[in-house]
Amino acid sequence: MRDLVEFGMGRTARRTYELEDISIVPSRRTRSSKNVSTAWQIDAYRFGAPILNHPTDALGSPEAAIEMGRLGALGVLDGEGLWARHENVEEKIAELVDIAENNPDPAAAVRHLQKLHSAPISNDLLSAAVRRVRDAGVTTAVRVSPQHAAELAPTVIAAGAEILVVHGTIISAEHVVLVDRGDDELVAEPLNLKTFISDLDIPVIAGGVHDHRTALHLMRTGAAGVIVGYGSAEGATTTGEVLGIGVPMATAIADAAAARRDYLDETGGRYVHVIADGDIHTSGDLAKAIACGADAAVLGTPLAAASSAPGKGWYWPSAAAHPVTPRGALLQVAEESERSSLDVVLNGPSDDPDGLLNFVGGLRRSMAKAGYSDLKEFQKVGLSVRA
Repeated sequence: MRDLVEFGMGRTARRTYELEDISIVPSRRTRSSKNVSTAWQIDAYRFGAPILNHPTDALGSPEAAIEMGRLGALGVLDGEGLWARHENVEEKIAELVDIAENNPDPAAAVRHLQKLHSAPISNDLLSAAVRRVRDAGVTTAVRVSPQHAAELAPTVIAAGAEILVVHGTIISAEHVVLVDRGDDELVAEPLNLKTFISDLDIPVIAGGVHDHRTALHLMRTGAAGVIVGYGSAEGATTTGEVLGIGVPMATAIADAAAARRDYLDETGGRYVHVIADGDIHTSGDLAKAIACGADAAVLGTPLAAASSAPGKGWYWPSAAAHPVTPRGALLQVAEESERSSLDVVLNGPSDDPDGLLNFVGGLRRSMAKAGYSDLKEFQKVGLSVRA
């Protein structure tokens, strides 16, 4: 039953919870972490870890995506990022980081990021980036925005994309865009995700959604997975400040998991994966996201601390490059001397007492302490909420 709070005459709001408000409550026989599986499978693709990277150029170079795949996670390229716009991306990112480090005005780096993203998307560059990942033999996933999904999907699929991620701050089953038909004529054309997805031969992950209703609507489009959240990260994302929109991740994940159950009953057995994207900064946060009902999770700032991350210890969300309403800033996550290998970030061993390394190991041990052997079972673990 929803907990509604009246905050003024005739206005109520729902009381919701963040991941930090939730704790896992072990209540079964403990087991060895060696007997725990963190494997995750979506459609025909199986991964050793239920982890994706946020589709930002700070994390998602072709080489970084390849390394993610080789370590058992899913690397996601941004089909509208710098690798689709520039040939010398490493130099462009070095310029950006130099501004972030040396210019006291935080907006200076955002302005430069916007400038870099003002270059047109090159289908040749985009195809080359996708092929580099595909040729490495790892699962190839590419993110496109709802605004450009219909335009870019044929290019990335032809280049070898195996999973398409349609991702925006908020997405609905039908997204209306204005298309320039010439002669200063703008025509509203809806992207019907159900039709769009049914015409594709590869699985689609779509999001973000924030509640039960939009999650259920998105599941009905035929998406293989639904993203919950928009990648919120304190100090890096500013969607709350710019748009007034926030996602209480614990509640949102649980709502989407309820939508998954409803859709499973509605269809007689079709399972749609729930993927949490936001406020997951430690291995404990990852464990709590799975416990709330997620099948997998998107990591942002933790992966920026990896030595292979293109951002060189800096992180910014993809929405920071928006040309009119940027919703993010550059955040330094780690100094050069503090960066660890991606393998250590994901699989350990860790010397960090705060859960910033060995994400898979932390998740596995949490599951073992609670007495569960796989991710699906772990979604049934007991939880407590902070009063």
